[in-house]
Amino acid sequence: MIDCFTMYERIGISKEVYDYGEGVLKELAPRFLKIDEMAEYNQAKVLNALQKNRVSAECLYGTTGYGYNDLGRDTLEKVYADTFCGEDALVRPQITCGTHALALALMSNLRPGDELLSPVGKPYDTLEEVIGIRPSMGSLAEYGISYRQVDLLPDGSFDLPGIRQAINEKTKMVTIQRSKGYAMRPSLSVDRIGELIAYIRSVKEDVIIMVDNCYGEFVEEREPLEVGADMIVGSLIKNPGGGLAPTGGYIVGKKECVENAAHRLTSPGLGKEVGASLGIMQSLFMGFFLAPTVTASALKSAIFAANLYEKLGFLCVPNATESRHDIIQSVELKSKEALLAFCEGIQKAAPVDSYVTPEPWDMPGYDSEVIMAAGAFVQGSSIELSADGPLREPYAVYFQGGLTWYHGKTGILYSLQKLYEANLVALP
Repeated sequence: MIDCFTMYERIGISKEVYDYGEGVLKELAPRFLKIDEMAEYNQAKVLNALQKNRVSAECLYGTTGYGYNDLGRDTLEKVYADTFCGEDALVRPQITCGTHALALALMSNLRPGDELLSPVGKPYDTLEEVIGIRPSMGSLAEYGISYRQVDLLPDGSFDLPGIRQAINEKTKMVTIQRSKGYAMRPSLSVDRIGELIAYIRSVKEDVIIMVDNCYGEFVEEREPLEVGADMIVGSLIKNPGGGLAPTGGYIVGKKECVENAAHRLTSPGLGKEVGASLGIMQSLFMGFFLAPTVTASALKSAIFAANLYEKLGFLCVPNATESRHDIIQSVELKSKEALLAFCEGIQKAAPVDSYVTPEPWDMPGYDSEVIMAAGAFVQGSSIELSADGPLREPYAVYFQGGLTWYHGKTGILYSLQKLYEANLVALP
């Protein structure tokens, strides 16, 4: 029988931390089985879309220059549209990140005089400057687009009377953030998103509804377009890139919404016709193919983290037993020292730059210092093992990713090891 601890010991995990982790794992087999079943379902869904759209070896070659008649690019967009149940899709390496994809979807489908509504509270930090909540060059506010927000109720439910009151004749678009961002609130299930969309449609039928789908792809059986959203938006260096996509973002949904985004990304009159794929199509296709199983590994890692840290008295969102709707696991660490130690442990577990110590810094788009641990093959890839958090109370860390479950497990053990060595936690 293989003695796994001897290898963990070699990389710096103590017997106390290892044994505690193994004790936690014994209870998780039924949860992990359900995750595997979901991955199997979503794997078949992706395979069906690849086969339906006749993906061929020619699709894996890239184009340069204008990118006219790029078979791979155009086919990949059909695969995304079919997988996520949209009329059309824009999947491009020219979309630099999730924030860029969201900004593109907003700016291309809103016009001066329109109003944007968030019925789920404050958006993710980097969108504050896109919207103009924090003044920034080129924001929606600079173009005469207003913003209104309705916070969730203290129990996490939707403030339906507040939403009804906030919707008015100027309300052109509603943005719903599926994941939690830097907030200690539950992520939204596809069912809850559907309930919210139905209510909003009952108040104003023709409003455009966009869902920030980052971190949620392939976690559930359905995606938000299947419950009434007009657009879903995300990053290829999160779930759908499967760890292989080197860059990029996507917008999937109604044809008109996607076409508006394409003309904003490139140029009026050009739209989706241009945009070279630059030799990365194989990575984008293969990453999307692997995404359901990679997402499953990240989910197992998140559930392990919640169970491990909750038993030690830390507040975890979601908690150890709740259903999962994205791959993010937040842990309220209560002190700057604990936040730094946790991130140091995640960095030490990395396959790249494991020898460096992450330091907080004023990261562009954020209103406070942020520490990020991410020794990834793709810079900033948060489907790979990573953790980050703003240096502000309650000093919550947001853990995500793990291309394999075993690497995710190692990262969590390393994070606990650092807290244990610093006497910031006592093991039972």
